[in-house]
Amino acid sequence: MALGIVATLQIKPDQISHFETHFLKLAEVVLREEPGCRLYALHRSRAAENTYVVLEQYDDEAAFALHGKYEAFKMANVPLKDCLAGPPTVELLDGVEASSISTTEGAL
Repeated sequence: MALGIVATLQIKPDQISHFETHFLKLAEVVLREEPGCRLYALHRSRAAENTYVVLEQYDDEAAFALHGKYEAFKMANVPLKDCLAGPPTVELLDGVEASSISTTEGAL
């Protein structure tokens, strides 16, 4: 079953440009080096200043468990740590896939 992640990050106001530049480089590394990662995308909040949301999706728990253990990820992530205004909040989500839906529930 797919695993979704929603990570919310508060960024220091003077680090916004640095954060965006380096996060986009990190995302390239993650998508290239982590075969179980389906989505790793940065979004800027419209409602909360200096707030970013990372949407992630992995094939399964095992793929997520490997996230961050790759050397390329560790190196790419280093410049981002000083950009954070505090610890991120992370929500784990279970994917709802067609195979998990009962066929007895009827068609739309």
